Amino acid sequence: MTTDDRRARFRAVLAGGQCLHPASVYDALSARIAQDLGFELGMFAGSVASLVVLGAPDIALITLTEFAEQARRICRAGTLPLMVDADHGYGNALGVMRTVQEMETAGVAALTIEDTALPQPFGTSGIQLTSVEEGVGKMKAALSARRDPGLVILGRTSAISVTGVDDTIARLQAYEACGVDALFIVGMKTRAQLEAVSAATSLPLVLGGVPAELSDPAYLAAQRVRICLQGHQPFMAAVGAVHASLKALREGVAPGKLPNLPPPDLVKDASREADYGAWAKDFLGGGR
Repeated sequence: MTTDDRRARFRAVLAGGQCLHPASVYDALSARIAQDLGFELGMFAGSVASLVVLGAPDIALITLTEFAEQARRICRAGTLPLMVDADHGYGNALGVMRTVQEMETAGVAALTIEDTALPQPFGTSGIQLTSVEEGVGKMKAALSARRDPGLVILGRTSAISVTGVDDTIARLQAYEACGVDALFIVGMKTRAQLEAVSAATSLPLVLGGVPAELSDPAYLAAQRVRICLQGHQPFMAAVGAVHASLKALREGVAPGKLPNLPPPDLVKDASREADYGAWAKDFLGGGR
């Protein structure tokens, strides 16, 4: 499957009538597992990237090159259409252009550009937003840098939890007018908020993690929400499993007694062992 195919599949989701939950993935194996389980989409978050690559919290320390390389590894591993959280575009509008170029080359199907002021400005606390004008400049720069029209660019904002619904709508309408493909809202809490945003915009909507009130896929689909994230529990579960296993080994538990280890066939399937064995036989004169 080509990058064009993956981007077409992502666009089909945006054009469809359902609300899907993407798989939160972070490396080659997690992406393959998600693909094998039948997930339609993958999501690689900036917060998870910071943990995976740097072991650091989500405070805009990871570089574009580090993020792009991990996205490239994920895309190389399979055929799952991947959406990535490109944060603020790693700089000003010119940085956004470079970010789009790198993400497009890495093979992602979609990327978000947000209007958060990152890294945290000196002397501030909490989420800081850029001006709408700067946000518009970034959206226009992202669209200008795109070479493959199939690549999806989403305008993202966290304004709803910072400045409220009215400012959120103003920002989303401005980004929609720029020509972005979809709108990504983080911090949505109520149906009233969602309905106001849906009524004031026309593009497909994507939501970050939402409360129980907004967990009904049929309701979300009716409000034009096509993708709704569910958090990034797979990576957190992996951290917990590594900690528990190492702790048990440190305390003297025999390796064969460790609980919750994956069955060997799962690792073989996820690592595509059979494919590599066949290639070895075909190209190494007998293989292993």
